[in-house]
Amino acid sequence: MAVGAARSASIRCRSANDEGERGTTSVGSLERREAWPIWATEPVVIVDYDDRWALQAAEERQCLLGLLGLWLVEDVHHVGSTAIPGMPAKPIIDLMAGVGSLDDAPALARVLAPHDWHFVPPQLDARPWRRFFVKVASGHRIAHLHLLDPGTTQWAEQLRFRDRLSTQPALAAKYAELKRRLAARVSHDREAYTEGKSPFVRRVLGGRDET
Repeated sequence: MAVGAARSASIRCRSANDEGERGTTSVGSLERREAWPIWATEPVVIVDYDDRWALQAAEERQCLLGLLGLWLVEDVHHVGSTAIPGMPAKPIIDLMAGVGSLDDAPALARVLAPHDWHFVPPQLDARPWRRFFVKVASGHRIAHLHLLDPGTTQWAEQLRFRDRLSTQPALAAKYAELKRRLAARVSHDREAYTEGKSPFVRRVLGGRDET
């Protein structure tokens, strides 16, 4: 049974570009990296925690439940650093939604496109266990949507990592320090930034808190 079946599928979701032209640039249609849109390669910027992130995530979640209810088999969760109270982060809301099949991503992309969500083709995302969308406003990322099968290891790990850091301030402080250090060192390489966090993330998921 679809999670959103009982909710209105005609919910009016506010578009970040309602007063202007909606962006439709697809990274997948551009072969040369230098021709990619600004949001595809913008630098990593870490800012202090913002109380408004939780509200923004709740609004996006409600919108996505209405738009994607026919495909959802699990809830839409706020994950990532903006979901951890007090955690400095990139000012980009991460949302994770459970779907029955990743093969439905093209159909979901057609529904999401009018609401400023850009589909990143799997061959560019290079993470076969998910399908990835970026919400863009004024040329910058404001939200990410991760579509996953809720039965996968990655689904459980996203929630476990968020919950562990949300309940262990000392561990969260170590992660915040690491994020700021990496952003200062490799701000123009998003993949290097993500890879630099991987050892810490693996230790936390393995139940080892030392860094």
